[in-house]
Amino acid sequence: MNVLVISDVHANWTALQAVLQHAAGQYDQIVCCGDLVGYNASPGEVVDWTKANCAAAIRGNHDKAVSNGEGLEWFNDVAKRAAIWTNRALSREQLEYLQQLQQGPLALEHFHIWHGSPRNEDEYITSSREAAECFSYFDLPLAFFGHTHIQGGFFRTRGKVGLIPPPKRKEQERVLELEPDVLYLVNPGSVGQPRDGDPRAAYAIFDSEQRSVTFNRVSYLIDHTARDIVGAGLPDVLALRLFQGF
Repeated sequence: MNVLVISDVHANWTALQAVLQHAAGQYDQIVCCGDLVGYNASPGEVVDWTKANCAAAIRGNHDKAVSNGEGLEWFNDVAKRAAIWTNRALSREQLEYLQQLQQGPLALEHFHIWHGSPRNEDEYITSSREAAECFSYFDLPLAFFGHTHIQGGFFRTRGKVGLIPPPKRKEQERVLELEPDVLYLVNPGSVGQPRDGDPRAAYAIFDSEQRSVTFNRVSYLIDHTARDIVGAGLPDVLALRLFQGF
């Protein structure tokens, strides 16, 4: 079983299409670690695609804020403006789909998925110390998470926590071989708004037979997404940051 794992698409339809084309023929099913919407200008297309194509998808903090306003008060001004715009752009059926998304953690056949942390979808895991607090929630040896928009992750072995690096800027992929008696907390990276200094869309593929996770990066037409953001009247900064990967 090969699983395409995506997260933080954030209504970036152009980036999602690039990921799907790049990953074509390499997976049997798709799972999403949340944040379908927010920031970018194609929320309806992404919601409809997720509903039709993902074997499992969980709620992200932007999905929650857009669909029912929960947590919106914690957003900065740019994120809040984008969330309000997104709420008005979606149909009632699309908003209902976001409202019905299950909050993580969710245990699937081979791994867990959650958005922020297993405790809270709004919580960031950006350091080994923060990651260490999550491994007690594992029933399976692998979990995928999102929210930080930073590809890579953490592992724990013999009581120590280490860092899993993403592909380098000159690489398109990096393979992580999963070892016995090691727990892995993996972020596939953000499809729609990377924040690790690499503007390429990010995703991962889990291979249950080879016991591996392959991190992937793929270029896409950022200027198309940026043009749509500006044309929709969303804040210009949301377009500019895509070119920088921050």
